[in-house]
Amino acid sequence: MKVPIRWLKDYVDFDLSLEALVNRLALAGLEVSGIKHWGTEAPEGLRLGNEEPYPVWDKDKIIIGLVTKVDKHPDADRLKLPTVDYGPGKSITMVTGAPNLSVGDSGQKVVLALSGSVLFDGHATPKVLKELKPGKIRGVASDAMVCSGFELGISDDHDGIIILEEDAPVGTALVDYFGDSIIEIDILPNKARCLSMVGVAREVAAMTGGKLKSYSHKLKKTGSPILGKVKVSINDAAACPRYTASIIENIKVASSPAFLKRRLQQAGMRPINNIVDITNYVMLEQGQPLHAFDYDILCNRVGGKVPEIIVRFATKGEKIKTLDGVDRELSTETLVIADSVGAIAIAGLMGGYDTEVTDKTSRVLLESANFDFLAIRKAMKSLGLPSEAATRFSKGIHPALVSEGANRALQLMQDFAGGIPLEGLIDCYPAPKAPQVIDFSLSEARRILGIDIPIAECTKLLTSLEFQVEQSGKDLLRVTAPTHRLDIQVGVADLLEDIARLYGYDKFPETSLAEELPPVLIDPELDFERKLKDTLVHLGLQETISYSLTSPEVESPFLESPKPAYVELMNPISSERTVMRQSLLASMISLAQANLKHTETIKLFEVGKVYQKVNNQKLPKEPYKLAIALCGPRNKASWTEDNSGGAHLNFYDFKGIVEGLVSGMHLEKISFKPAIHPALHPGKSAALMINEKLAGIFGVLHPKLATTLGLGNFELIAGEFDIHALASGLPARYLSKPVSRFPAALRDIAVVVDQSITCQTVTNEIQAAGGNILKLARLFDIYQGDRIPAGTKSLAYALNYQADDRTLNDKEVDKLHKKIEDRLKHVLKAQIRGKEV
Repeated sequence: MKVPIRWLKDYVDFDLSLEALVNRLALAGLEVSGIKHWGTEAPEGLRLGNEEPYPVWDKDKIIIGLVTKVDKHPDADRLKLPTVDYGPGKSITMVTGAPNLSVGDSGQKVVLALSGSVLFDGHATPKVLKELKPGKIRGVASDAMVCSGFELGISDDHDGIIILEEDAPVGTALVDYFGDSIIEIDILPNKARCLSMVGVAREVAAMTGGKLKSYSHKLKKTGSPILGKVKVSINDAAACPRYTASIIENIKVASSPAFLKRRLQQAGMRPINNIVDITNYVMLEQGQPLHAFDYDILCNRVGGKVPEIIVRFATKGEKIKTLDGVDRELSTETLVIADSVGAIAIAGLMGGYDTEVTDKTSRVLLESANFDFLAIRKAMKSLGLPSEAATRFSKGIHPALVSEGANRALQLMQDFAGGIPLEGLIDCYPAPKAPQVIDFSLSEARRILGIDIPIAECTKLLTSLEFQVEQSGKDLLRVTAPTHRLDIQVGVADLLEDIARLYGYDKFPETSLAEELPPVLIDPELDFERKLKDTLVHLGLQETISYSLTSPEVESPFLESPKPAYVELMNPISSERTVMRQSLLASMISLAQANLKHTETIKLFEVGKVYQKVNNQKLPKEPYKLAIALCGPRNKASWTEDNSGGAHLNFYDFKGIVEGLVSGMHLEKISFKPAIHPALHPGKSAALMINEKLAGIFGVLHPKLATTLGLGNFELIAGEFDIHALASGLPARYLSKPVSRFPAALRDIAVVVDQSITCQTVTNEIQAAGGNILKLARLFDIYQGDRIPAGTKSLAYALNYQADDRTLNDKEVDKLHKKIEDRLKHVLKAQIRGKEV
């Protein structure tokens, strides 16, 4: 909700600085997420988010002027020379190309910027602040300018200059006339009452002790009675608790007054014409959405008879062309406004194209209604039609606001469209909502809040929020909630929230627990997950979080089961989020696909749940999985290193990260073996085994799948692991060994084995023969070629011999080295390269 401070002060007086107001709103549960300034200088120390630079309107240089004449430029047909007065005896002539000033014009009030003003450059993209300096334009001197909204930083429109109201005071600094600060408040669901200027004003009045200003909706005059001019019927009172129809005649559709257009722009809405703008203005002011129909078109649709407005659900296959020109097919759960011919609007969302207000409209039927928030929310989701009105209806509005909104709109249409409202309104209100009454116990309040707030103070605070309060006992209050407080339910908790925030959370004393804190019990699963994430971050990976919702089409290439049973959503937010995921790998690949569009290297991981449906059970299994993805150059480009030769991350980088993970987590009984997975390259994938049980699969993305996903130019390595299976390799305890202070003896060994024997198998045999003395066996070379028998391969290892209690002599090392050779020859039928081959 965007709240201009000047507009807010129309409803409540307060003497707080902008910084103090923002802080008070935050304490009241209305967090300000951003501030935009119209020419005013931002208070020192108050910065919210990434505020973009903007022009500050100098009081002496950016002022209101009066155009006294507009002459033709002597050397350019599209340029003009307006002369502008900006005070007694002050006049200046300049060059402009504004299309909304013509030769011979006079009397327009404009914004004049004198030399030295700092404004946005109207010819630069992106926006750039630039000082206005004297110069010549096609031979004519010009040291001032008349400004558009773009140059002033209040809009993106620079097709024409700003034309101010006729009563704008000439010579007044623009910042004093309509300079403003617009605060943007994040409205939580329980603060839906603040989706209006009056709603925010109520909160400010309560916080500051100010008084909400009263405002009148009195009409200057009315026409003939409305009875007999329109009928209203509601088919489902639960879906539409209240509907009112008003008629206003003799209107003139035109541009809105400048002040009204400015306020709509400040609130983030686009001005259209005075009738539509007034309905939007009242919605922002009162919180009650409205809609205007062309009354004459409604009469013509029924052959000149009295039109009847019918609120009903759409029939099967019913269609409507909405104001945006789109033909929409409606479901039977969509609430519509109709006449006897058919639907004329989608209730609470958008009007119909056939009955819209145009420049030819002279009579308007004004709708002010209340709709069920669930019905509006369903229609908004199914049709994809979010709007300011739908937001308000979907959060809940009290039916009492309907007549207030209608009367306020009629008043403004009379003032700014010259219309004459018919006397009265058609009000269909089948079941008026009963007041919400709560019996409030001070002892219960004391128990919940932990402090004693006097009954008089409670009464004062609640009264400031327009609650009706009467004392019904010594420590009892009977409280009636105002109509705009739909969030107040039976019980004292909602009332206590208001009392506490207005009393001031900062006034609550700090207290300690009466008892000693219980010992902290570590959750092994959470602790394992935390350490796992920390280890992966230390290995250079970045954590991601993806949606748990997906679609079967996205997941199917990554699942081994062709048609798994999914947990389906009854009311999905989009066609891409219809089921709960069963593969974290699919989510990771989607993230990698998106990131590779704007970055060269990705090293990502995610820990999250998957959802596996279980037959004959309501709830699914929710095991935790780990997904990892790598792609791109191994190192960033640098003048010290040439990366042009294809030094990219590959399968072995991924395997190294897995080995680093299991080592960092101290997992035991780890092994790798070849694996097959439909999403992975059959020759470049492996399974991680823990205790001979599958813990995860990883490998290079299958070339066909990579091409389908638009990743054919990348070698993407990814994998998915089961967290529970990983945790099964965690020992009950592990020992930390000191680093030996004795030197190590280094030897190499190259063995020729059958090509079917894996490196892991050879490594295991070397370590088994070397025992505790062999600290490291590292593979550094693989060879297949003419110098060894066909069907074999040569594996070369660097061996590190080191004792913890002594320096090894050559005889000890030779003996242990020969033991390793003998074991390899005996167990694997290996040949020692350099001796036997």
